Amino acid sequence: MKGEAKVVKHKIAVIAGDGIGPEVLTEGIKVLNRVAECDGGFDFEFTYFPWGCEYYLKTGKMMDDDGIERLKEFDAIFLGAVGYPGVPDHISLWDLLLTIRKSFDQYVNLRPVKLLEGAPCPLKDVDRKDVDMIFVRENSEGEYAGSGSWLFKGKPHEVVLQEGVFSRHGCQRIIRYAYNLAREKGKSLTSISKGNALNYSMVFWDQIFKEIGEEYPDVKTQSLLVDAASMFMVKDPGRFEIVVTSNLFGDILTDLAQPLPEEWVWRPGRT
Repeated sequence: MKGEAKVVKHKIAVIAGDGIGPEVLTEGIKVLNRVAECDGGFDFEFTYFPWGCEYYLKTGKMMDDDGIERLKEFDAIFLGAVGYPGVPDHISLWDLLLTIRKSFDQYVNLRPVKLLEGAPCPLKDVDRKDVDMIFVRENSEGEYAGSGSWLFKGKPHEVVLQEGVFSRHGCQRIIRYAYNLAREKGKSLTSISKGNALNYSMVFWDQIFKEIGEEYPDVKTQSLLVDAASMFMVKDPGRFEIVVTSNLFGDILTDLAQPLPEEWVWRPGRT
């Protein structure tokens, strides 16, 4: 009818995954549809893909060979938990999740941490308002870059090298994203590293955090070693607002921080 507002349709690829994944995404999709109903200006079109560990056990592949090309057609990907008995974790991770991340260069893993009303908190005497932080986790480099060597495999002098990759470009863009987010929200920014022991990668990270900080004199900052940060997250979670950290540290610390699991939706090709 003439004069009616146009409804924007968002195309969402759904990869429910394994175990609890399909159950969680079913409820998540209900929430998304309800939000769309309340807004009225947009709608979702969901397309389901059977990829995951059960698919791997049937086909020998975590996803189809043309999977990345097919995902390029969508505005976002809604991805559930992946993992299943009988499938090694490095296969489920590298052949699906990390393939998607790397193919679309999704360098920001944004993980909000909130204690929702009515949700129990295992920490004693912690107010709900004290658990409200956003982790900005580097998502493309670091310890999960897949760089290394396996030498003399199966022999007594076997050697394994696992290398962390920290480029100036990669560190700058994730740290600048975090500074911009802190400025936008008017919150403090904490960088978490391990510069005392990792004398190349984390010293480099700390240096870049300081360099970029000169462009944001209005943002209050602090830098913590990862072990100290782990302690403070338990003893004093209210001191953390926006947090930026490397791939590995961000992965572990958000598991510590997360009172409830949060699914994340991201758009291919967007930063």
